[in-house]
Amino acid sequence: MGSPQHPELTESDVFVTLPGGADDRAEGSGDEPSTSAREIADAVECLANLWSMAAQEAAVRLSLHQLRALRVLEAAPEVNLTGLAERLDIGLPTASRLCDRLEAAGMLERALHPRNRREVQLRLTGQGRRVLADVARRRTQALAAVLARMAPVDRAALVRGMKAFFTAQGDAPSRPPETP
Repeated sequence: MGSPQHPELTESDVFVTLPGGADDRAEGSGDEPSTSAREIADAVECLANLWSMAAQEAAVRLSLHQLRALRVLEAAPEVNLTGLAERLDIGLPTASRLCDRLEAAGMLERALHPRNRREVQLRLTGQGRRVLADVARRRTQALAAVLARMAPVDRAALVRGMKAFFTAQGDAPSRPPETP
């Protein structure tokens, strides 16, 4: 394989063989985005299952929509029903029923806006905050248990890869274009 500049180089000098016999050109090298996407989709599904199971082990079991609504209320205090529906990408009637259930469970409260009496603000209650903290703690513990079984070099690579993914995703549109 030598080159005019380095005739003494061989293929094994250029491509490092990794433990286990695979080299950098083997599967998972990242050369083909669709192959990588399939592999990552499997990992994401596994992570989503871990995430969901950890949330279901919380003291109060919530649906995915209920949990997302509480997260929105935590991030955007005193949002109104329209704002919540927009952030969750659901219709107003669905958002209203969702809030009815969360209010009945003591996790959110509705209050008149101090400057606009026609607008109702939604606020997370102490109980809602405790539930969110419990879910976050359980999810972190479940994720940490898996990460503890990984080699430190693999954890570092995962963190680097996730940071690169978030950077790349930040440059991309939030939703893929629809195909006709």
